[in-house]
Amino acid sequence: MAAGIREKQTVALKRMLNFNVPPIKNSTGEPVWKVLIYDRFGQDIISPLLSVKELRDMGITLHLLLHSDRDPIPDVPAVYFVMPTEENIDRMCQDLRNQLYESYYLNFISAISRSKLEDIANAALGASAVTQVAKVFDQYLNFITLEDDMFVLCNQNKELISYRAINRPDITDTEMEAIMDTVVDSLFCFFVTLGAIPIIRCSRGTAAEMVAVKLDKKLRENLRDARNSLFTGDALGAGQFSFQRPLLVLVDRNIDLATPLHHTWTYQALVHDVLDFHLNRVNLEESSGMENSPAGARPKKKNKKSYDLTPADKFWQKHKGSPFPEVAESVQQELESYRAQEDEVKRLKSIMGIEGEDEGAISMLSDNTAKLTSAVSSLPELLEKKRLIDLHTNVATAVLEHIKARKLDVYFEYEEKIMSKSTLDKSLLDMISDPDAGTPEDKMRLFLIYYINSVQAPSEADLEQYKKALTDAGCNLTPLNYIKQWNLFSRVMNTGSQFVMEGVKNLVLKQQNLPVTRILDNLMEMKSNPETDDYRYFDPKMLRGSDSSVPRNKNPFQEAIVFVVGGGNYIEYQNLVDYIKGKQGKHVLYGCSELFNAAEFIKQLSQLGQK
Repeated sequence: MAAGIREKQTVALKRMLNFNVPPIKNSTGEPVWKVLIYDRFGQDIISPLLSVKELRDMGITLHLLLHSDRDPIPDVPAVYFVMPTEENIDRMCQDLRNQLYESYYLNFISAISRSKLEDIANAALGASAVTQVAKVFDQYLNFITLEDDMFVLCNQNKELISYRAINRPDITDTEMEAIMDTVVDSLFCFFVTLGAIPIIRCSRGTAAEMVAVKLDKKLRENLRDARNSLFTGDALGAGQFSFQRPLLVLVDRNIDLATPLHHTWTYQALVHDVLDFHLNRVNLEESSGMENSPAGARPKKKNKKSYDLTPADKFWQKHKGSPFPEVAESVQQELESYRAQEDEVKRLKSIMGIEGEDEGAISMLSDNTAKLTSAVSSLPELLEKKRLIDLHTNVATAVLEHIKARKLDVYFEYEEKIMSKSTLDKSLLDMISDPDAGTPEDKMRLFLIYYINSVQAPSEADLEQYKKALTDAGCNLTPLNYIKQWNLFSRVMNTGSQFVMEGVKNLVLKQQNLPVTRILDNLMEMKSNPETDDYRYFDPKMLRGSDSSVPRNKNPFQEAIVFVVGGGNYIEYQNLVDYIKGKQGKHVLYGCSELFNAAEFIKQLSQLGQK
């Protein structure tokens, strides 16, 4: 795992785009020009990892959706990257019959079944295109990597494996099996790409346990089939295996329903909470301002702008886990340091008598003075710096507007106090009734966190009072119906998220482990703890599977993957990142079946709570 999952998935994609042979480093030759045909699943996997420029550098002149109207380009090879669905296969067969491209490299995101492979073979025969189908590959890339240490299973059709789907009261066994198979297929792809067989731990009696049993079986079967095993030999390239195997901790969302509702205070988690942020891209609506429009005129249309927050963005990498006030301060500092450099460039230009952006004149004069040369050569770097400062000024300003309008700092601090059982300086009823603090949804989130964390449920009379205040504030109460049932059940199971955090003063984030981090810490460090002592233990490499909670391996793990069945969030991810910083030489990856913010999660709770 020393190489992050992002790098491994990127290498696999580049290899695929190079007709499934590793790209030759330092080759000066032109790449082979080709078209990339993907479905929405393929698009979601590629877009957080490879920019349009990187695709072009690899010879991709066009990238098109499989189900769009595409014109024939008969002298160019096509690389397909799609899910092996019925509908996709039909369309690929149609492409073969219509002889759209010179040759076809068919790559399936997840393994294709034999019967579907035969459908393609028959279509190729019928279209006399057998020789044009150059390669057919299973890529095992059915997951989306968002960070070096974070992945999510899917973005398309995520409602099929959502928290709501798993926790529906009327779900049938067949439907549950199908959801679990989908999750396991993606996790299997993840471990093939990682090139490692994990030791698996999971809680009992949960969806996480069903995933563990199925994943153990799938890994075991693949290892047993030595000829076709995906975990041996050259398939992964030498040196992929470290001697230490990673730990996979499968947890169920139901162990902690408070964290996904929590108001947050770190940059990345705030962006995800209050803005439109998906697959590392944030979409902002820029208000065009009313100042200039004459009275009675229609308000101008809002401009939509989108920004990619990528690993190449040094500011983002450095500050995505920082408390928001630090981010605002850092944007200001960056701006000042940029202005100082910009003034220097302007000064040098004027000394040389160059006006404006006359690059030609600059290059003629650049021999005269080493000083100017260095200024000119740092120009592209400066422009990139300026672009990032503008980007983060816009994003941080948009976040700040939400914080101020909704008093999110007050909510964050109040919730931290609830979760740490500290004394509250203002009654919950006052918070709910304050017309200036927060949206109805903010109030509902706060109340649910209070309800989940209360040692005993509020009395009926108190509850009625809260419900009235919430209704008066415009809240939809259906999520509470579901949480009440869940709370009853979790009290019986004793898995309420009762964790202690000391008071948070001055909104400085103290490193307090959230439930998911605490569970990981117990299992990774081999600590005995009633919370995790009965977690099941699976080792797919053992010949016979055994149902035990007793780990055979007694040494602490160096590498671990935490995967949340039922959905995750950036608050938990950031908590794990902060936890592992203090553990030298150790690595943790965070994964989840879907990534939701509080608004999306409340919506699912609301659907579950509808009578």
